[in-house]
Amino acid sequence: MKQLKLASGVSIRRTIAEGTEQQTKAVKEIIEAVRQEGDAALIRFAEKWDGAALSNLRVAPEEISEALERFNPQLLQDLTEAAENIRTYHTSQQQQGYKLENSDGSYVAQRVAAIESAGLYVPGGTAAYPSSVLMNVIPAQVAGVSRIVLISPPDKDGKLSDGVLAAAHILGIDEVYKSGGAQAIAALAYGTESIAPVDKITGPGNIFVALAKREVNGDVAIDMIAGPSEIAVIADDTAHPDEVAADLLSQAEHDPMASAVLLTTNTRLAEAVSREVDKQLASLPRQSIAQAAIEDFGMIYIGETLEQVIQAANQLAPEHLEIMTEDAEAVAEQILHAGAIFIGRYSSEPVGDYFAGTNHVLPTNSTARFSSALSVYDFVKRTSIVYYSEQQWQENKDKIARLARLEGLEGHARAVESRSWKKESTS
Repeated sequence: MKQLKLASGVSIRRTIAEGTEQQTKAVKEIIEAVRQEGDAALIRFAEKWDGAALSNLRVAPEEISEALERFNPQLLQDLTEAAENIRTYHTSQQQQGYKLENSDGSYVAQRVAAIESAGLYVPGGTAAYPSSVLMNVIPAQVAGVSRIVLISPPDKDGKLSDGVLAAAHILGIDEVYKSGGAQAIAALAYGTESIAPVDKITGPGNIFVALAKREVNGDVAIDMIAGPSEIAVIADDTAHPDEVAADLLSQAEHDPMASAVLLTTNTRLAEAVSREVDKQLASLPRQSIAQAAIEDFGMIYIGETLEQVIQAANQLAPEHLEIMTEDAEAVAEQILHAGAIFIGRYSSEPVGDYFAGTNHVLPTNSTARFSSALSVYDFVKRTSIVYYSEQQWQENKDKIARLARLEGLEGHARAVESRSWKKESTS
């Protein structure tokens, strides 16, 4: 792994979802085809890119039942327990509105209400992600979203992953469709004969999914344009090199553009972790993916002091940040920017990915400086409410009109004053 000294600074900025001109053109054409042809376009694209001959886009109840019969009972129990942990954590995010009332009965208020519908995209291809179903659906359910849709690319037999369908069953989601890529995003955004449009689209995907989400954003809400996975580990001489290396590789195996960064003051630890990464890569099933990520986006940053290391971590603003140091909680208190923080030896990043209850849909590419994990807050909207009594209007109408005229908006001023004209004309 490459080593950087403090003077070099530390940054792993990668272009997210720009795409080539050809990819962008293809995505726009796919979206337009879905808008014009509806289901026919989805079926055609499924055969072209997934090799699946579909007669129906919606997953039938018997398909879910068959998937459950095949699914390992222990894994079903594990997913169920993980779902309970995620629901418990996210329930604490529920918000209430408020009302500020004056003595004359006038008031201002805020109403918090769930959006009506949400669509979750679940990737297919080289891996299936039941955990993504849990992480995206449960916050929406806790928020009170009344219609939640899953959509995922089918395999060559026209089926979805047993794990994805098992997760959907656990959460009580039965509106599940077979479609992938940009065409699935278009279907969620604009609707087809079979799929009614949704208000918000969440979930990860490849470059075509990311480009499609960017294209439909504004016509429908999206969660984020996520980039490749990231992990940074702050470690000192109390850390175990083999454990640090394993944690770095846990994210490197996601994507050839994933980043894995060790931040330390200890040169001996840095060298030991570097050797361990090479050793563990040799037996990793996704070796080629992880090795490409380590070679291109793997770094060891050596600072002179712990304060410099913490500063470098804040500069990175990584998606995942592990802290394996003496008094790790004190170090965590100084972290300003990270999608999620994992404190101590036993808080390996996959603990958060699957089971602890926190959400694994996190900001990447240093956007943790200004954005947050997916949460219940992403599935609600806040409406302001104003009730002005005649007394309040009388006391403040001249002030409001003056402010309106200050901005050159005569119509605004007259709208407030029109109540005066009516009052005078009827007296």
